[in-house]
Amino acid sequence: MNIILKRTLWAVATILLPTLAVAQSNVIDKIVAKVGNEYILKSEIETMYMQQTQGTYNNNADMRAEILEQLLIQKLLCAEATLDSIDVEVSEVDVQMAIQQRIDEMISTIGSQERLEQYFGQSLDEIIEDMIPSYRTMLIAQRMQSKIQENIRVTPAEVRAFYKEIPKDSLIEIPAKYVLQQIVVQPTISEGEKERCRSRLREFRDRISSGSSSFSTLAVLYSEDPGTAPRGGDLGYFGRAEMTKEFSEAAFNLKGDKISKIVETEYGFHIIQLIDRKGDKISARHILLIPQPSAEDKDEAIKRLDTIRTMIMNNEVTFDEAARYFSTDKSTRSNGGLIMDMQTADIRLPRTSISGEMARVVNGLNVGEISTPFIDYDARGREQLKIVKVKEYYPSHMANLEEDWNIFENMVLREKEQKTMVRWVEEKQKNTYISIDDEYKNANFHYDGWVK
Repeated sequence: MNIILKRTLWAVATILLPTLAVAQSNVIDKIVAKVGNEYILKSEIETMYMQQTQGTYNNNADMRAEILEQLLIQKLLCAEATLDSIDVEVSEVDVQMAIQQRIDEMISTIGSQERLEQYFGQSLDEIIEDMIPSYRTMLIAQRMQSKIQENIRVTPAEVRAFYKEIPKDSLIEIPAKYVLQQIVVQPTISEGEKERCRSRLREFRDRISSGSSSFSTLAVLYSEDPGTAPRGGDLGYFGRAEMTKEFSEAAFNLKGDKISKIVETEYGFHIIQLIDRKGDKISARHILLIPQPSAEDKDEAIKRLDTIRTMIMNNEVTFDEAARYFSTDKSTRSNGGLIMDMQTADIRLPRTSISGEMARVVNGLNVGEISTPFIDYDARGREQLKIVKVKEYYPSHMANLEEDWNIFENMVLREKEQKTMVRWVEEKQKNTYISIDDEYKNANFHYDGWVK
């Protein structure tokens, strides 16, 4: 069920993970199931199967049965939403955002848009068009499931009872965790280095305008945005609020396939090309050049950090205050430099999640100690100069209620949600028209009520 319990419950929630359900040209299509007025096609099963097996085509009946059951539950949720006129409205923007996120993931995995198109034998627009119905269904099912589970609550008594039932040899060791604060100082970039980036981007604009190079080719070769360079600088669809103000203003003012003027943001210097517009979102590509500080610029930043550290050590200012006043890191300066796990929103960071130079520095500090300045890297791989303080330290320990209440509370909640969904599915199976093709009637389903 999770890292603490050595037990599992088949998770209904897994049926709602995003999938890329597009038709494969080599699949002979047919209807394999019907739930209410909702149909499931053989091509949906085969495409999801090919995706999950990374293109390795073999005859795994159990996996296909599990995929079919995921789709059956999804259709059951959609049928119920329609039957009871439950408010689970899904907008076109919601669908497009979900599709774009999945497309980005697929391109990142497969290597490029061209390889994705080659794999599916379709253009990107055709892939997206085929994804719309299945993604609308997926989102409706997700919201219907949320409606079913929205009133589930967990009491302290339930958490304690749950914990008492766990065999002690099923509990595992919780790794050591740190609460860390940081102050980041970005070196000042010289005007000469900024002009180098601008000059290079002007050269790129001239090459694109003259037709000697394409925007996407130059992005692959020269853009310093590791997330978009491999796919020709393609950013996908985004709204105004999703980018910095300067970037959005330039991108949303573009017409046709014109190239923007050079745009400076906190990330560096960009040129942008508009690809498409859909409602209040646009699709665009960019080339990013990041100005690099000189050795002298870095030395100056280290001196500034040394001065800040001395002020803290002399009690002239607290670490929290210094982070708010001096740190250039927007994500941590407003909360006194506290570093948060972006996945869990937890400030207690497992030792294993701290890597690189930060790990080496932290391992040498006691609680309350402040490091000397060192070089680290942000999520985009950009160099940073920082000092770090160990605010709190939690030694490794066996999982227990006193220190890990939230973990057990979430476990109880997940189990109640899953049991609620199991009961709901079993009840709805009895009162919903369901038809399964003979090919799948002997499949190894988790629920017995599909075949009547």
